[in-house]
Amino acid sequence: MTSPVASRNSLAMAGGARARRYGSWYVAEHRLLDMRAYAQTIVATSIGNPLVYLYALGVGLASLVDAGIDNGPGTQVSYLAFVAPALLASAAVTVATEEFTYPVLSSFKWNPIYSAMNAAPVSAAQIANGTIIAVIFRMVVTCVIYFAVMVAFGAVPSPLGALGIVSASGTGVAVGVLIMAYTSTVEEDKGQMAIIMRFIITPMFLFSGTFFPLGQLPLYLQWIGWVSPLWHGTELGRVLAYDLAEPIWLTAIHVAYLVLLAIGGWRASQLIVARRLNK
Repeated sequence: MTSPVASRNSLAMAGGARARRYGSWYVAEHRLLDMRAYAQTIVATSIGNPLVYLYALGVGLASLVDAGIDNGPGTQVSYLAFVAPALLASAAVTVATEEFTYPVLSSFKWNPIYSAMNAAPVSAAQIANGTIIAVIFRMVVTCVIYFAVMVAFGAVPSPLGALGIVSASGTGVAVGVLIMAYTSTVEEDKGQMAIIMRFIITPMFLFSGTFFPLGQLPLYLQWIGWVSPLWHGTELGRVLAYDLAEPIWLTAIHVAYLVLLAIGGWRASQLIVARRLNK
């Protein structure tokens, strides 16, 4: 006959096994529920940003651009079609910057929910995975809304343009996991998050071929675009949105670069989170 203590232990072990198996998804669920605290802001920016940016740049500024953007010998595309994929990728990077800076730091320091999760049968790797999965979900939702506005503005000439949601989200992941890996090393807030925004994200936004072709920059500044995930994501989005004229090998480099950054940053996040929680 099984004793009450043995029965309780058996139930506890069964519950622990479930957490060990699905820990990443439990963490993702918690992070998504936590986003409800600023859900109104998420909805407002997801809808408002594409309307404002696409209208101001794609319609307002485009009306001052006499010629279109060259897209191979004898062909051009409108400025609206040119800038829209860049703004889509930038939206995903913005989400990554918001979610992988202070929310991650807070989960270690001010509201140490990561330590509480790690005390349960949830591994540090699952905590990193769940956080990233939740942010990916928000990125995809944001990009879907942004893309819908792009379609409404007539900024997607190609039927393959919908795949830009994938390329933009991938760009956000490539940037975001690197930010998470760094944020997970921060012990004291001394303005590091503001430095990321001012000296990494903002220059990347300005010098990644977002508003004009990268070739318009002096050669000594073009390297910023070459190493920028946003440039690779933007160019890939343009290939999908209006068949940007570029060599197939360069398109392959865009994909490979984003994938390598995403895999490397994701793995680094797992290792750094584990080292911090288990020290």
